[in-house]
Amino acid sequence: MQVVLLERIEKLGQMGEVVSVKPGYARNFLLPKQKAMRATKANLEHFENQRAQLEADNLQRREEAVKVSSTLEGLTVSLIRQAGDSGQLYGSVNTRDISEAVTASGVTISRSQVVLNKVIKTLGLHDVKVVLHPEVTVGIVVNTARSAEEAEQQLRSGSVASSHDEVVEEVEEIAEVAEETIEADGERLIVTPDAVTASEMS
Repeated sequence: MQVVLLERIEKLGQMGEVVSVKPGYARNFLLPKQKAMRATKANLEHFENQRAQLEADNLQRREEAVKVSSTLEGLTVSLIRQAGDSGQLYGSVNTRDISEAVTASGVTISRSQVVLNKVIKTLGLHDVKVVLHPEVTVGIVVNTARSAEEAEQQLRSGSVASSHDEVVEEVEEIAEVAEETIEADGERLIVTPDAVTASEMS
């Protein structure tokens, strides 16, 4: 099916271009979202008559999007979720969760503007794109953590914070090593968390 684009569509074309698309894509997305119209003779004539106004409107929306992008670019939003020791979320984070978090931070966006290559199902820092305009896309960071404290730690370190159980295991391992007696070079070295002492072998 041939359609004339009413705005830029990534990987498809620019405003005013006549392109061929699958009928289902046109009927289910392009036409109902008013991103394109059928490339009939009447529609093409109508588009040409309205082109100047459409381009002016598009330019205004683009300028507004650029202004918003300066505020949104690099924004980090934290989402607190329950997760297992492996870092797997009990559930997932979707476009609605992200749009609500961004809106709560002061910039209103819709879930349709959030681009997720895949649903977020793990703890950590996730790069996400937000489309403010067909020609303006910004990147934000979604920080999924078990608590606000863990979210802050992840931001500082740039990696997933250890779970409580993992921290306990690490402390226990350190304690075990600290209690071990190491024999070497005729001396007995007693390793403790605070100091290392040596006594001559009898």
